[in-house]
Amino acid sequence: MQYREYGIQNKDVMILLHGGGLSWWNYRDEAELLKYRYHVILPILDGHGGCDRHFTSIKDNARKIIEFIDQRFKGFILLLGGLSLGGQIVLEILSQRKDIARYALIESANVIPSSTTGALLGPSLSLSYKFISNPSFAKAQFKNLRIKDELFNDYFRDTRRIEKSDLISFMKASTSYSLNESLKQSETEIHIYAGAKDNLNIIRSAKMIKAVIPTSTLTFLPDMYHGQFSLNHPEEYVREIEKIITDR
Repeated sequence: MQYREYGIQNKDVMILLHGGGLSWWNYRDEAELLKYRYHVILPILDGHGGCDRHFTSIKDNARKIIEFIDQRFKGFILLLGGLSLGGQIVLEILSQRKDIARYALIESANVIPSSTTGALLGPSLSLSYKFISNPSFAKAQFKNLRIKDELFNDYFRDTRRIEKSDLISFMKASTSYSLNESLKQSETEIHIYAGAKDNLNIIRSAKMIKAVIPTSTLTFLPDMYHGQFSLNHPEEYVREIEKIITDR
């Protein structure tokens, strides 16, 4: 597993998992703010730019991160966080290991599978993939994602490095993901976030996760679209982490 590491001298460990089609820089600004107090690790998910493995499944990604935590940190860390695909992997980690982290932050994770969307993804992505290295196309896609401008160069560099088979695989996996029943056994304190302007499926998913884990918290972020919390508002994201830990 490839990853970036900050604040290695610190004892309390946080692992933050980026969204699908992005990379470790999803949480770079947060890591820069957190590194003075925490040991922060930003993995590159399988099948993404800069990774060392093809994407297989959400379950397999979760298993590999659990193995990493077991080997490096004796099976327990302070906090897990993830956006979208990364959030789904965090949920799967918590399903596979109930006591792996004290806290978890789940941002805009879909847990309502759609067979129709999954079936259409392959042909659609196959047709559009040839444009992925076109700067004009990339800028249009980037604008549609509503990510802050200073991340465009990172986005353009790493999306061009994603192989078509991997793109199709992780997009299909994300649209077909559903909650594992064993999540109910998790001992982690879970905090769920979604943009108030996120799509309806994400909003419904956030409510579903909350229903499965009644002890969790659910926050809808005013005036925010998909992924904008961690990507565009790192200071607010870090303040939320600090508040969660301090309140405890």
